Amino acid sequence: MGDKANAHPGAAGRATAADHPASVRNVVLVGHSGSGKTTLVEALALTAGAVNRAGRVEDGGTVSDYDEIEHRQNRSVQLSLVPVEWDGIKVNLLDTPGYADFVGELRAGLRAADAALFVVSASDGVDGSTRMVWEECAAVGMPRAIVVTHLEAARANFEEMTRTCAEAFGGDDPDAVLPLYLPLHGPQGPDGHAPVTGLIGLLSQKLFDYSTGERKESEPGEDELPELEDARNRLIEGIISESEDETLMDRYLGGEQVDVKTLIEDLERAVARGVFHPVLAAAPAGEGGRQGLGTVEVLELITRGFPTPFEHPTPGVTTIDGKPREIKACDTEGPLVAEVVKTSSDPYVGRVSLVRVFSGTLRPDETVHVSGHGLSDRGHEDHDVDERVGALSMPFGKQQRPVTHAIAGDLVCVAKLSRAETGDTLSAKDDPLLMEPWEMPDPLLPLAIQAHSKADEDKLSQGLSRLVAEDPTMRLEQNQDTHQVVLWCLGEAHADVALERLRSRYGVQVDVVPHKVSLRETFAGKSGGRGRHVKQSGGHGQYAICEIEVEPLPNGSGIEFVDKVIGGAVPRQFIPSVEKGVRAQATKGVAAGYPLIDVRITLLDGKAHSVDSSDAAFQTAGALALREAAADAKIHLLEPVAEVSILVGDDYVGAVMSDLSGRRGRVLGTEQTSGNRTVVKAEVPEIEIGRYAVDLRSLSHGTARFNRSYARHEPMPAQVAERIREETRDA
Repeated sequence: MGDKANAHPGAAGRATAADHPASVRNVVLVGHSGSGKTTLVEALALTAGAVNRAGRVEDGGTVSDYDEIEHRQNRSVQLSLVPVEWDGIKVNLLDTPGYADFVGELRAGLRAADAALFVVSASDGVDGSTRMVWEECAAVGMPRAIVVTHLEAARANFEEMTRTCAEAFGGDDPDAVLPLYLPLHGPQGPDGHAPVTGLIGLLSQKLFDYSTGERKESEPGEDELPELEDARNRLIEGIISESEDETLMDRYLGGEQVDVKTLIEDLERAVARGVFHPVLAAAPAGEGGRQGLGTVEVLELITRGFPTPFEHPTPGVTTIDGKPREIKACDTEGPLVAEVVKTSSDPYVGRVSLVRVFSGTLRPDETVHVSGHGLSDRGHEDHDVDERVGALSMPFGKQQRPVTHAIAGDLVCVAKLSRAETGDTLSAKDDPLLMEPWEMPDPLLPLAIQAHSKADEDKLSQGLSRLVAEDPTMRLEQNQDTHQVVLWCLGEAHADVALERLRSRYGVQVDVVPHKVSLRETFAGKSGGRGRHVKQSGGHGQYAICEIEVEPLPNGSGIEFVDKVIGGAVPRQFIPSVEKGVRAQATKGVAAGYPLIDVRITLLDGKAHSVDSSDAAFQTAGALALREAAADAKIHLLEPVAEVSILVGDDYVGAVMSDLSGRRGRVLGTEQTSGNRTVVKAEVPEIEIGRYAVDLRSLSHGTARFNRSYARHEPMPAQVAERIREETRDA
């Protein structure tokens, strides 16, 4: 890897449809915001010849400055595909957002890829969220490599960053994370910083000079070789320890010289198996430069060390009725099984779906079956329909280049799948199948919205449905208790992007309003009430009197209605009317306008008139009786309490528990887990954790995550309840 004589122009170029899965590499780039992922992708595309020196597409297409800025902004918050070709291999580079709010896009990238490049800034180090993604990849055995960027920074130190990566990612085996090259430094500048101008291959002992903007290979000087010896020996031992040839280590320790070709072959196999993780260095090309430092080495690692799609097992597949179906990995002649990993809207061609083909071959104009993804709880309907595939294409900057087909193992953009959403399965219409969904993060930040004007109100429903179709991490809620439309998001940046897309893409202007939680009311003790509804105004009158008793019940009991009328004081046909009236009033509330729960309402007595009594009269009397009972009783305002489970690094447990206490939370217990992390379980009033998704991220520097579930409603503290009542009166 990186030891070929030179990169030759004929080996590079623009990617089109692949002809065989063995000639495809699907690679996802992972790293925190600002680590340099997008810059690295652009440098790789430049080196591979996919774009020219000015950053424009090679076939003469033009991109305005505004479009380029907009394109970069989109790439910062959503998954994007950049296909290039190197040494006869099509490389699908999946650039993922670095913001934690867009982890759904990252998970989609992990699903579509067969290997991962972790991009780490030499000046910023490894953050907690990147470590967590590394662990996710390790859990499924995904091959990984590390690219260190920002080597031009004054405080950048490649060797120190390599040690940091070994500590962060190596786990019990730090020798599984080692550099393949060491940086070559130029003369020191006035600030004392020596820029990186090239790389020295530890295996080949070749020098690769990028100082002129073109990669040039030469032999290192005799004085440079001793500096490489320790790093080279450690790399060789690390490779041999992961070799499938169990005799190689004994032979090496016995003094046998292992040839470089054998070492490279073992290295490539170890990387593809996900047991060895090489560290490389890269930097963007200088102005007018053709190749960025280290980009050839990265491309060679991808094409020679990363696995083909054949080595990626197909996720679980079932028939529509749930019966398991065995699908051979990456069989181009097998049944069609493909998955929508990203959905976006293009102003010119409409909806565009980014699809990973796992089995079979996808062709334009054929009819496929679209199977739903089981996210109906988030406002995404389950699908079970046939759709005609539109044009297939590969993204090329702002353009789409048409392709004739997409084989198993490849990625492709599909136009005009109007019903398919992210996570849906595409299969043959006469053999419908369903892939198991990947794990979606739960959106926990509520954003209550309302239409800005009547014109916006008419377009709101359609705009929201399109918005959530693109983003399965977003949940749409029409809250029946608070009568609010709520978009549940992953964080503030996610919410801002949702609002901007509604405005600019779907022409819907909305206002953000305070989010309300579903409060309840209940009686603190027994109380009685008398409802009298008597009206005589000529003609048919209204006459109904009833007496009730109300008493509290245990949590979760709901509304219980009991008839204890003696002697027919209330005729039997009107007793259901009384019940209907009190239940209707309970729904409206009796103190602050919130539904009444957990009480027993007993009908004790009443009076009727042979002519003027009616169903409507006794409904009204029942409601009046309940209101009178409430007027003479103490009413508790109940708030929903959530059961919260927080996974947090041990360093932040104290801060998290202190913060929970300030939110009126009750810690139920803690549990130690792997990776120096702790699970904190607590019960917290929901009114106190509306912004917890944002606050916890700040508190833990992005390393903690939590989930929540409804536990019960319980009485609010008196001072909080009074504040809520005042806000209700003022509204």
